[in-house]
Amino acid sequence: MGEQFSKRIKDLTNFHFQRCAEYRRILNTINYDINNEDLVQQPFLPVNLFKSKKMISVPENQIVKVLQSSGTTGSVRSKIYLDQYNAVNQKKVLIDLAKNIMPQNRIPMLIIDQNPNNTDRKNLEARLAGIFGFSIFGKDYTYLLDKKGNIDYKNLDIFYRNYSKRKFFIFGFTSIVYEYLIKKLKSNYDFKNGLLIHGGGWKKIESEKINNKKFRDLLNKKINLKKVYNYYGLIEQTGSIFFECEKCNSFYSTKYSKVFIRNEKFEILKKGKGMIQIISSVPVSYPGHNILTEDIGELVSNNCSCKKYGNRFKVYGRIEKSEMRGCSNI
Repeated sequence: MGEQFSKRIKDLTNFHFQRCAEYRRILNTINYDINNEDLVQQPFLPVNLFKSKKMISVPENQIVKVLQSSGTTGSVRSKIYLDQYNAVNQKKVLIDLAKNIMPQNRIPMLIIDQNPNNTDRKNLEARLAGIFGFSIFGKDYTYLLDKKGNIDYKNLDIFYRNYSKRKFFIFGFTSIVYEYLIKKLKSNYDFKNGLLIHGGGWKKIESEKINNKKFRDLLNKKINLKKVYNYYGLIEQTGSIFFECEKCNSFYSTKYSKVFIRNEKFEILKKGKGMIQIISSVPVSYPGHNILTEDIGELVSNNCSCKKYGNRFKVYGRIEKSEMRGCSNI
């Protein structure tokens, strides 16, 4: 499996090298050896490069979707270009990744956000990608928030009456789930049959000293919600997310992905904290298969009883004032 993955990544690197002029210029700048098959030495891109460069490896007339990262008003956002093949394939991968979590059949879905049809979609771009991506597991969609961003108790109560006594799916970004399900929701709901998938937005609740364990405990205490699955991923590498193991609470890679940790000199670390590098076999329409993130992480031992494939890692948050030094000349 390791050799097959390494070959796939090398082939992807060469594919993007041949088809994306901007990517080829970058690799020529660093004197990339096109014959190098070592996965550790395969070239990676700093994630913030997608904010300043238009990176496409297919003809522009084949692009069917453009995803944008989240950001504050006026900030530069990453743009990710997907063709039909890439868009369909990442859905297939997501289904495969979630098969041990989600039921085989679609179940009623409560989305902890506003209906994108009722608000400014530009302000929801990154969240929309998550909502639409995970909606393949749901049906009878209900949005918790109204146009003004308040809890819509009328719609929530209809959803609760209809579906609370059987399995239902909850999806939302971590900070929004915390704000509305934990802090603001009235405490007369029992979500014991619910299953929550959440990710991103941890930085917004760090100031309130909310870690993963406390987050879970608060959900359990407030609404009796016990099945809670955190995931880690970037819009710059859509389709290749990392779920958290419910037993050891570490993120795990899969047959589609690999994680390295690098220090400030970009050297591989076997132990200790460093920058997270994520490698995926999914991105084809743009060169997002090998990315150095702005997140701090650490590899941990894979001795969990779940026996899931792949290396394990922890995520500790963003690098302070994260600009990848050494990448400015790319």
